Amino acid sequence: MAAEGIGRAAFEDLLIYEASLLDSRRFRDWMGLFTDDGTYWVPAVPDQKSPFDQASLFYDDRDLMKTRVDRLEHPRIHVQTPPSRTAHLVGNVVIEESDTASNEYVIGSTVIMVEYRDDAQRMFAGRQRHRLRQNGDGFHIVQKRVDLINCDSAFDAMAVPI
Repeated sequence: MAAEGIGRAAFEDLLIYEASLLDSRRFRDWMGLFTDDGTYWVPAVPDQKSPFDQASLFYDDRDLMKTRVDRLEHPRIHVQTPPSRTAHLVGNVVIEESDTASNEYVIGSTVIMVEYRDDAQRMFAGRQRHRLRQNGDGFHIVQKRVDLINCDSAFDAMAVPI
């Protein structure tokens, strides 16, 4: 599927830029990629239909994103002392839906995030879907959903966004 007049590379560039913001711990800039009504969601079970019917690993609206970013930037946050170092890899980018009337697009991709903290390394992998809204020449994230392949596993505390 193609988005009218927009190549896949434009969407891929945005996803790579988002990953670079997360890897450089520029969480406020990352949050700035979202619309005012934007959400970040990581379901806790495969094929979870709604973030409201059961617990999720993450479900942040703008207010919760701000709270999370404030905590991540606090110098004494226990779960991030020392801070995590991450590397995100984004691939297999496809345009899944295109609605030119509303200027919204759903972009699917794979994501791998490796996190290193406190002499331990762990890996998260899955499929992500970004609902993007075009605003002028750029895009903003309406919803980011990350479906981890092991979402229903037990996890140590997760603090940084995937």
